[in-house]
Amino acid sequence: MKLFKSLSLLVLLLLPFLAACKKSVAPPPTEVPPAANYEQPQGGTTVVAETRHFKGSIGSTLGLQMKLLREAEKLSGTYSYQKVGKKIDVRGTIDKDGNLVLEEFDAAGKQTGVFTGTWTTNATGLIQLAGNWSKPKSDKKTAFSLHEEPISFSGAAEIVAKRITEDNKKLKYEIDVEYPQLTGSNNPNFEKFNQHARALVVKKVGDFRKEMAPEEKPAAGDEAIPEPTPETMGSDLGIGYTVALANDELISIEFSVGAYYSGAAHPNSYSEVLNFDLKNGKVIRLSELFNPGAKYLQAIANYSIEDLKKQSKEKDSMLDDDWIQRGAAADEGNYKSWTISRKGLEINFDAYQVGPYAAGPQRVFIPYSALKALIKADGPLHPFLV
Repeated sequence: MKLFKSLSLLVLLLLPFLAACKKSVAPPPTEVPPAANYEQPQGGTTVVAETRHFKGSIGSTLGLQMKLLREAEKLSGTYSYQKVGKKIDVRGTIDKDGNLVLEEFDAAGKQTGVFTGTWTTNATGLIQLAGNWSKPKSDKKTAFSLHEEPISFSGAAEIVAKRITEDNKKLKYEIDVEYPQLTGSNNPNFEKFNQHARALVVKKVGDFRKEMAPEEKPAAGDEAIPEPTPETMGSDLGIGYTVALANDELISIEFSVGAYYSGAAHPNSYSEVLNFDLKNGKVIRLSELFNPGAKYLQAIANYSIEDLKKQSKEKDSMLDDDWIQRGAAADEGNYKSWTISRKGLEINFDAYQVGPYAAGPQRVFIPYSALKALIKADGPLHPFLV
């Protein structure tokens, strides 16, 4: 009986404490609300947890690729130097005016650097990052510049830059080539794209090396080949690439090729493209974008000629109407360099095609609305018409 009374008294003493504990327990988590839109610079919007891919450099030589996840004002992700390939963690913030701070950390969690700059949107809706990079507690700063690549894979796939470099002291030439490779997916069509991209670049490297191979020594009595002077020494090959579009179904790449041969008046530069159907594993031809029998080439030529003439007048360039008419006429040979974007086709006209070398390459952007009646209903461009 005495024990029962003691227990009852203990329960009475504990009741207030138990009640207080019950009140302090956090309520169960509520359902996460749908993703909201957050204000971003220049009046645009950034969706919560939106991933963006960037490419650029720190200084003039340190090429890098960066993948950033933006959640309102928070930024997180990784970047890697193309020469190294090792990923470096970054995290930071961005304010309503587009000012960003990104701190980088090594594998041990130690801060190794900081990006301070701006996040802006260009006329095409893509993001550009620019500012300065510095080591922690250092006043020395190095400029960085990154541009967004229009990449939107649904899974873990990524585009990684691969390089081929060579500095041949004996034959006096340099090679610095970059090409894209898809990683992070077991889709066999991704590897087919990789093979095409790699083969395109490897062939150009091989051709350049053949050009640089020493000539055979003259036979006795033949005229000797003069040795090159220091002023004429040095040849080089450089290839870079730009991602025009990349998603689960297609990828569009423009390669910029530049080669200089010792003693030449100026470098030889031109563009090449690789438009690839990742859904069906094949290269896309321009004709496959349009309905069978459609006069697509004439439509593209008409738009291009009119646009080039307009550009020439606005820029007071060296293009003349006759050169434009020849170089942009409705001929397949004039329209080998084109890429696919989210909003239209971009046509590239290399130097000499529609104007003199000094005028440089020219570009024409053709919105899909101008070609809507000709675009194939089940073709690669149809999803962009919706």
